[in-house]
Parts: sequence; structure tokens; C-alpha cells
Amino acid sequence: MNDTPGWASPGSAPPDGPEPGASGPAEPSDGPGPAQPADQPGTDPSGSGPQWSKEQPPPGQWSAPTGTPGQGQAPPPPPPGPGWGGAHPGGPAGPGGPGGYGGAGGYGGYGGPGGYGAPGGWGAGWGGPPPAAKPGVIPLRPLGVGEILDGAVSTMRTYWRTVLGVSLTVAVVMQTIVVLVQGFAFSDLASTNALDDPNASTSEVTRAMSEAFLSTGVVYLVVLIGTVVATALLTAVTSRAVLGKPVTAGEAWRDARPQLLKLFGLICLLLLMAVALIGVPTVPGIVVAVTGSQDAGIALAVIGGLAGSVVTLWLAIRFSLASPALMLEKQGIVKSMSRSAKLVRGSWWRIFGIQLLAQIIASILSSILVIPFAFIAGLSSGDGLSGLVNGTGDVGWAFLIISGLGSVIGRMIAFPITAGVTVLLYIDQRIRREALDLDLARAAGVQDYGTAAHGPTPGS
Repeated sequence: MNDTPGWASPGSAPPDGPEPGASGPAEPSDGPGPAQPADQPGTDPSGSGPQWSKEQPPPGQWSAPTGTPGQGQAPPPPPPGPGWGGAHPGGPAGPGGPGGYGGAGGYGGYGGPGGYGAPGGWGAGWGGPPPAAKPGVIPLRPLGVGEILDGAVSTMRTYWRTVLGVSLTVAVVMQTIVVLVQGFAFSDLASTNALDDPNASTSEVTRAMSEAFLSTGVVYLVVLIGTVVATALLTAVTSRAVLGKPVTAGEAWRDARPQLLKLFGLICLLLLMAVALIGVPTVPGIVVAVTGSQDAGIALAVIGGLAGSVVTLWLAIRFSLASPALMLEKQGIVKSMSRSAKLVRGSWWRIFGIQLLAQIIASILSSILVIPFAFIAGLSSGDGLSGLVNGTGDVGWAFLIISGLGSVIGRMIAFPITAGVTVLLYIDQRIRREALDLDLARAAGVQDYGTAAHGPTPGS
């Protein structure tokens, strides 16, 4: 036994404890070792047992580093140094105690305070994966329904000069042509009465039909062209907004112009497919109605039309992402349709629901803005609202201009929502299927994005 004071190991007895062999704690010692010979200092010559050296430290000089514990209690452990269980700013430390392996605020036990899932431990300090980078209007990860809708609205709110400028310009040009066509070719609602009048002459019926087809066809064509242009420009704006990069209307036009003809061809092809799919199944019913039973022919035509409508709706959603694929990937018409079918596969109902919700929201907002103008326009017509309802009113230029203003405002709001949702759906599906978020992060200049291992993508 050393004569100099030292540090007592945890569990050793106080220096004034009873002799070995007596009940109570054992005497302090340097640890287990071989028995000392009888002639060694500190050994009883009679061999009765070890004895303390005669030269002992003065009383009160030797004590445990943290004080002398009570009888039968082990002295506390030494204060730990910095580390997992060590002291840290703002809290106590100690292995197993507060701030230590199992204490509150430390790494903690699995179920105890400060553990992996408890407040103050890994469960609170880590909280799962770090939030996704958000350089623009959406976070770079798979999106929820609310995030897609919010992204479209945020694009319109953040880049309102470009978005509303594009939408307003397209809507004004489009509605001006529509008003001129309707004003010159279809200015009188009374002219349509010839289609319902059994006593009308052939020339009157032909004139009414030609006016109706001309006006409707030109209006649809103008709306189609305007929709194509607005979709192309807003696709470029939204794709830049995802990266947090502003874009002017001129830059959007330069990006979209090379693909405009292809986009127009794509939309025309989809419309022709829809007409064929709805019209062809009704032909047998029409033939039966003309050559045989009229009631059976009508029923057969209705069933065929409904079946064609279902197939058309399915294909419309299947190819709904072809437009952004064509614009952003610089693809051809057929390739963009193939890309859309690949991205939609397995998510048809989800994309259908989001597209339907976006259309409903856009329609409601447009109606709120259009209805007051339509009411004012009706009051400005010759016979007021009753003339419009009865079909005897005269649709003048005042009616067309006022109602046209309402349509411009409605389209100015509807275009960014529908186009933005379509583009964000395309980006969301590519993030889920192809990890597009990594490319977007690099394009946005996000540092060290994607260095950690990625888990399974939700919804893929």
C-alpha cells in the first residue's frame, strides 16, 4: 500500500473502516494482488493478517476527491470531461445523468428523458431528415396537393408583373378577336330562332347555321391559339420560378418560341383524338336511328357517346403532362405524349383529382369576376336581361365589349393557375420517378444537395 494520498477507486471503503473479515465494507487497498510475505513491512509477523504501516499521514490529510461518503456507500464517480456525457454550455453533465448519455438534453436512453425520441434528445434535436431545399416557389421534394396549388399561386404572386402581363396580353388579343367576330358575324340572337322555327325557309336555316358554325369555330380556334401561347409562356415562367430565378416576358417568349408550332400541333392532335373518340361510337346509333327504330338509335348513340367520353377523359389525363414535357424537354409531339404516359402511369387518379381541383378553383375565380360584367352587359342590351333570356334581345357592341372585359379578367386569373398546376405536376412526377430534384438543386446553385442517402420516394 502506498503511503501517499491518492484517488480511491469507486466502491472502495473509507480508510477508517473495520478490519477485513468483519461485517461491513472492506478496508481500502490497492486492488487484488499476491499475498505479501510475513517479513514485509505492513505484515503481522504472527501471520494473523495485514497491518497498516506505522507511518501514516496526519489525520484529515487524506480524503476521497469528492468527499467522504457515508458508511456503506460508494463515493460518486469523478466529474467527466467534455464529450457525450460531459458538461456542455447550458446544462449539467454526467454519464447517465442530466446532459449525459441517458439524461435530459443528452443522447439519452431509448425511452428515457432526452433519449432518441424524447424532448431534448435526438428526437427533438434531429427531428427527422433536414428540410428540403426551397430555392423557389416549391420545396425540392415530392409535393402534396396543397403545395402544388400554393406553388402556382406563389408563382403568380411573386412574379406578378411577368405572369399577369403575359396572361393579360394574351387574353386581350384573344378576346378582341372574339368580340370582332361575334360583333360582325353573330350580332343578333334572334337569328338563331330560325333553327327552332319549323316554318323557316331553307335560306334562313342555312344562314343561321352558317353564322353559328362560323362564330363558334372561329371563337374556338382563337381560344385554342391563345391557350397555346399562354401555356407556352407560363410554362417557361413557372420552370424558372421553381429555381427562384425571375424571368421577363421577353425571355419567356424567346424560350417558348421554338416550341410553339409543336405545342399547337400537340393540342390539335389531342382535340382531334377527342372528337374521333366521342364521335365514332355514336355512328352506329345514328345509322340505326335513320334506318330503323329512332328510340333504339338514340339510346345506342348515347351509350356510344358516353363510352367514348370515358375513354377520352382517360387519355386526356394520360397525356395531360405532354405540354410541359414538350416545352421543357424540347421533345417532339409523339415523344412528349410518350413521356406524359410514362409519368402518369400509376398516378392517374391523383393527377386527375389535382387537375380537376385546379379547374374548379380557376372556374370559380373566373366566374366571380365575369358574372358582374355579364350582368352589367345584360342591362346594356336592348331588352335588358329578359331579352337575353327569351332570345329576343339584340346583342350590340356595348354588350360584347363589357362582357369581353369580364372574360379578359377571368382568363388573366385562370391561365396562371391551370398552366402552373400542370407544370408543377410534371415536375412533381419527375421528382418522384427520376430524382429531378437533384438536377433542379444543381441548376439553382444549392450547395451539397443530395450528398446524403435518399430514402424511398413517397408515392412512387
